[in-house]
Amino acid sequence: MITAKFNLKEEYLDSIFEGDIKKQDLIDYIDATRLNKSYPRKLKILTDSTKASLLVSKEDLKLVVEANLKSLEHYDFITDAIITLYPKETAYSVLYKEMSATNKYKFEVFTSREAALAWLLRE
Repeated sequence: MITAKFNLKEEYLDSIFEGDIKKQDLIDYIDATRLNKSYPRKLKILTDSTKASLLVSKEDLKLVVEANLKSLEHYDFITDAIITLYPKETAYSVLYKEMSATNKYKFEVFTSREAALAWLLRE
């Protein structure tokens, strides 16, 4: 399950990934972000996936990247800090970072919420 709530005080989207996360969950989340007109066009996202297990393949990841690139068409810039603890999820996050490289998207991987939030709010 993926939940997202915009933090009005610090102006970032606080997203929580929990349980088994599949390709369609990720695409639905990205599409919801793409369609949300109330978010700032320079969007900051904190993604906590410390309680999630990614059930995706490398081919699935390509489709997720494609959805993200479509979403970026609706934003000036997106900065995303992801928190992950497990080797598989970390590896997928690093691969996603490489596959989604663009001048409108900055993505970093962290192991603690404190470090991720400090980086995100500096960007």
